[in-house]
Amino acid sequence: MLLLGIDLGTSSIKVSVIDPQTQKCIASTQYPETESEVIALQPGWAEQSPEMWWEHVQQAIIICNSKKLYDPGEIRAIGIAYQMHGLVLLDKNQRVLRNSIIWCDSRAVEIGDRAFEAIGTDKVLSEMLNSPGNFTASKLAWVKENEPGIYKDIDKMMLPGDFIAMRFSGEITTSISSLSEGIFWNFKENSLSEDVTGYYGFNKDLIPDIQPVFSDHGKLRAEIASKLALAPGIPVTYKAGDQPNNALSLNVLQPGEVAANAGTSGVIYGVSDELTYDQQSRINTFAHVNHTNSRKRLGVLLCINGTGILNRWVKNTFTSGTTYNEMNAAAAGVPVGSNGIRVIPFGNGAERMLNNKNIGAHFHKLDLNVHRQADIFRAVQEGIAFSFRYGLDIMRENGMNPKVIRAGRTNLFSSPVFTEAFVNACGVPVELYENDGSVGAAIGAGIGLGELTLDNAFSKVKPLGIIEPELEREYDDVYREWKGVLESHLRK
Repeated sequence: MLLLGIDLGTSSIKVSVIDPQTQKCIASTQYPETESEVIALQPGWAEQSPEMWWEHVQQAIIICNSKKLYDPGEIRAIGIAYQMHGLVLLDKNQRVLRNSIIWCDSRAVEIGDRAFEAIGTDKVLSEMLNSPGNFTASKLAWVKENEPGIYKDIDKMMLPGDFIAMRFSGEITTSISSLSEGIFWNFKENSLSEDVTGYYGFNKDLIPDIQPVFSDHGKLRAEIASKLALAPGIPVTYKAGDQPNNALSLNVLQPGEVAANAGTSGVIYGVSDELTYDQQSRINTFAHVNHTNSRKRLGVLLCINGTGILNRWVKNTFTSGTTYNEMNAAAAGVPVGSNGIRVIPFGNGAERMLNNKNIGAHFHKLDLNVHRQADIFRAVQEGIAFSFRYGLDIMRENGMNPKVIRAGRTNLFSSPVFTEAFVNACGVPVELYENDGSVGAAIGAGIGLGELTLDNAFSKVKPLGIIEPELEREYDDVYREWKGVLESHLRK
């Protein structure tokens, strides 16, 4: 038997097929080859088409099947990881009512701030563990306030992964983990938040049926199975946001364990067994994939919107056909400190760790007679690494002090320059693994099916190696200067 994992990212869809007995990936595909469109109708807005996601998911599966490395008919379960905090709205006929308002959209910040004050900051933090901010509940409130014609036609609201599962099965479910990332869940009462739904005036019928993360979320419809060469009736047995799923893929499940990811956005994700929260909601706490009311497992999440997206912007803007590997090689030829350039990478919406300020991206100390492409390439990767250090210090203020951080060797962690900068700026060793989000989703599917358990799912997964800090003092000098530049923008 085989397992299919789907990772619904902002830039593309990745699918993987694994053998649960060997825990090895048999085949993977990423689609499309060019990065998916993000629609920005106004500054600070970010939307994508859910139907585009579904089309890309199907194409990715068809292409993966075409490699002839496995028999698609032997796939027994499907797992889904997805970009967090997005809002998808369906009518009673399961038709999409508008584009999804995705994770990096900032339009609902003020709505969330008003709710935070009106309900009571201490009450919200102690019960929901986060400010409503611009999370999913506040985005739904924005639709209610600004698009009443659409709002009145809503039958169900959901997260992106709920939508993809629904397209496979026709059934609509969600989970505590998903609802917590939307700021719908009251951890003290272990129920939907009466305060949030009441303040925003939401009918609770808009919320899908709540299921465990690892469970039967619906069975594959025959017409979809035929199109994708899959067996009809196989279940979707796992759905989780991309960051809890990334932690799962790295076997980060117990208190004190920490994962990191540096894709379009950047994340450090640590597991706690306490209902912990940051007083300023600069970092966030959600239900982890293995959370239960009796055995608490919370994901403490630092999210930085403007990370890999800046590296991509530089590639597209300053090069013509240069690959990321070529950019990394050029950056490696530049000394630590990028010959004086300092880059502030925040240009992808309001940043939670900056108290929901949107300060934009900035390049400092460019010398037109000295600096070349390679200097910019390195400065961007160093600036991203420094943003992680800034956020990790906030996590340390809140009691999260990792001794080692696990990461997949993918996205920016495939760059030796970035990995070196991250390790030395943060002062924490990084243990690298081959797994990625789609492999994690496939493993999650195996756990939901009962073929694997949380205790044995990673028994054969070994790290590729560990990168130790060796240049902390050198990077610390550059970081202090970078932090001074950042704080000058925060004071404006």
